Amino acid sequence: MRQGEPVRIVVDNKLEQDTTVHWHGIRLPISMDGVPGISQLPIRPGETFVYAFTPPDAGTFWYHPHANSLQQLGRGLAGPLIVEEKEPPPVDRELVWMVMDWRLGTDGHIAAGFGNMMEAGMAGRIGNTVTINGIVPADEPVRSGERVRIRLINAALARIMALRFQGHRPVVVAIDGQPCDPHEPAGGRLLLGPAMRIDVVLDMQGDPGRRYTVTDDFYDGIDYTLTHLAYSAAPPVRPHPLDAPLGLSRNPLPEPDITTAERRELVLQGGMMGGRGMRMDGMDMGRAVWAINGMSMTGDGHAGMPPLTTLELGRSYIVRLRNDTAWWHPIHLHGHSFRVLHRNEATVPNAIWSDTVLLAPQESADIAFVADNPGDWMVHCHVTDHQTAGMMAVVRVGDDQSGRR
Repeated sequence: MRQGEPVRIVVDNKLEQDTTVHWHGIRLPISMDGVPGISQLPIRPGETFVYAFTPPDAGTFWYHPHANSLQQLGRGLAGPLIVEEKEPPPVDRELVWMVMDWRLGTDGHIAAGFGNMMEAGMAGRIGNTVTINGIVPADEPVRSGERVRIRLINAALARIMALRFQGHRPVVVAIDGQPCDPHEPAGGRLLLGPAMRIDVVLDMQGDPGRRYTVTDDFYDGIDYTLTHLAYSAAPPVRPHPLDAPLGLSRNPLPEPDITTAERRELVLQGGMMGGRGMRMDGMDMGRAVWAINGMSMTGDGHAGMPPLTTLELGRSYIVRLRNDTAWWHPIHLHGHSFRVLHRNEATVPNAIWSDTVLLAPQESADIAFVADNPGDWMVHCHVTDHQTAGMMAVVRVGDDQSGRR
């Protein structure tokens, strides 16, 4: 897609079950958000639905179902969504790496067991095979001296990734589709929770003919090689790194007024080895092991779910997200991007905007945004097992509910 140009997408459901499409990270009208029961009726088998919107922001986004999410996303029903800048950055080429994992049986087929409640109360369904763009990755061919932009997308159900590029210094230029101050990640480690995206620029300064590993070392003791940067033996494209600025043009995000912003708090609760003081009074409580502020919403979306909180249209808000559990949670807010102000009271540098923020156990984060997009918007953990087992709620912006179904 191109920034600021309208698009029309016809979804023809040839599955034997309901589905929808959520355009993750795109700031669009509520009726196009793809949450069954909240923003639209589900697309029944044999039916079509037309999504029409104009993407206001350039960047790296993606799309996936918000119906039977564990099975449909867990079996690969997702894809990258790239909104191109009006003025592309000065790079020689760009790559899209959509990283997913799969739990395969000994026969090579996807293993059963989606929705295991023991896993749902812990880290979620983590696979045993990792792919880039749907295939077990081979070497990534590169050439010395070139500058490459890599759009990283974590589309896994639950796997958190921490990527390291041996012998290279990736520079982060965007997070969740939103440009930031170019910077090298702490310790050279790119941390990606499920649903998160990071755009990096790499100046390929390795030796011609050599291979450099890209590893994921998030989980203790089970680090693995994702792929290799395999340099051709050809002479360098240029003798020195490209002398051009790395910063991307900012998107037209409304800047929150921190001085007048109203404050709210969302507390994440539940799970194994946690959940102290948790009171859960949501829907379908038989499968709820997680909650937000004591309320649980299981599955993928429910008509008539009361909002956890209501925000005044056009007002600035600072929301503290507090992880009162023993597990990691990537929290995604639909319909908005937000500025990440603090983590555990410490100021977050580099002007970071996101739509999904990863919280470590017992960590807090302060996010700020203007509630400028009316409707009932989902806020949920993007470890899909956590979402479907209760860590999901509705945030209402404004009073006009004409977009609800």
